[in-house]
Amino acid sequence: MKEQLQKDFDNIVKNLSLSQKDIEIKKLYLDNFISRGFPNRKEEDWKFSDLNQIIKKNIGELSFYSDYTSTNKVDTSVFVDGLEHNKIVFINGRIEKIDFDYEEKNQIEIIDQSETTNRFNNNNSLLDLNTAFTNKSFKILVKQGYQLKKPLIIYHTTNSNIWSKNINLRLDFEIEKNSSLRLIDLFNDTSEKNFLNIFYNFNLKENAILKNYKVDKFENRNIKYSFNNIDQEKNSISETFILSSGSKFFKNEINCNLRGKYSSAFVNGIFSLNNNKHHEIRSIINHLTENTKSYQLVKSVLEGDSKAVYQGKIFVNSDAQKTDGYQLSKAILLNENSEFNAKPELEIYADDVKCSHGSASGSLNEDSIFYLMSRGLNYQQSRELLINGFLLDVVEKITDSEIKNLIKNMIGIKE
Repeated sequence: MKEQLQKDFDNIVKNLSLSQKDIEIKKLYLDNFISRGFPNRKEEDWKFSDLNQIIKKNIGELSFYSDYTSTNKVDTSVFVDGLEHNKIVFINGRIEKIDFDYEEKNQIEIIDQSETTNRFNNNNSLLDLNTAFTNKSFKILVKQGYQLKKPLIIYHTTNSNIWSKNINLRLDFEIEKNSSLRLIDLFNDTSEKNFLNIFYNFNLKENAILKNYKVDKFENRNIKYSFNNIDQEKNSISETFILSSGSKFFKNEINCNLRGKYSSAFVNGIFSLNNNKHHEIRSIINHLTENTKSYQLVKSVLEGDSKAVYQGKIFVNSDAQKTDGYQLSKAILLNENSEFNAKPELEIYADDVKCSHGSASGSLNEDSIFYLMSRGLNYQQSRELLINGFLLDVVEKITDSEIKNLIKNMIGIKE
């Protein structure tokens, strides 16, 4: 792999207009990745999901996509109907379209961050890989006091031009004081057996609001990893919802730092998996000052040989008195071959806090199915009604009514 990495890195350097300083920084991150490699079970954060083996089994030999010189045609058929929205379109890791036509142009700034800098302190080899191979990185700035009129949908698409490739992309978002952003990540692949590595960094200023919805619904055989770092100042609110269903493997990581008083973070997720899919959510909420709040709820419906993992951690430092932190995961296993792993954690160094966590898993209640069948439903209808009721609790946490209805339609939930 080392030779392939170096070859593809040399192509990046040759094809892109990079300064010598930029090349040196990227090379440093490349060397960091080479020394550590893909995560495996020896790392505590990956004890349930050995990415190294997952890539070998499902992709085999992996090369690192470096040809960002040619453009790709945007397929408008993938755009969401019935919801007016702004757009950013990634195709094979390359931004092909940025459209904020619904917004006041002087209230949003798109900044080309062509120079590579060490903007995030981490101990994560996948972020090293991302920094080494990311093409262009942009920062989306929502200016003070501006609330976007329409949601922004970021389309992550791949096409048949790529196979057995690693694609890396990055976006930074800054939401200034008293501003808000609604963001949907929508994944739609026509390629197979690729590894997509995404890094988002969010900076929420005082009273800022971020509503971030990640939707992996469409069937595909790709491997995906998404890391989201969220820094929050006073009175800011972040809401993250994850629908994890379509990909062969997907791990979403949320690292949220509540730095300002009265800041709040909400992380809600649904696993809906079949066949032999393997998905994971790992969330860390860091309560770093007093009077902060977090809420996490993850529910899973698993059948076939599918596997879901939820690792959730609430960290409360010694200055974070009056913290309110809640975390819960529940799973329904529809057959004996499905598997759910949970690792809830509390790490608390303050004494005036209210924190709790819990996890439970089991099968559908046969008595409930029998009761519904006695009321005229058949077995399949009874089963679907119980599953929908189980998942509806999570979907109802979505605070945006338009997007809530969109998610309900995607899942097939009927009230």
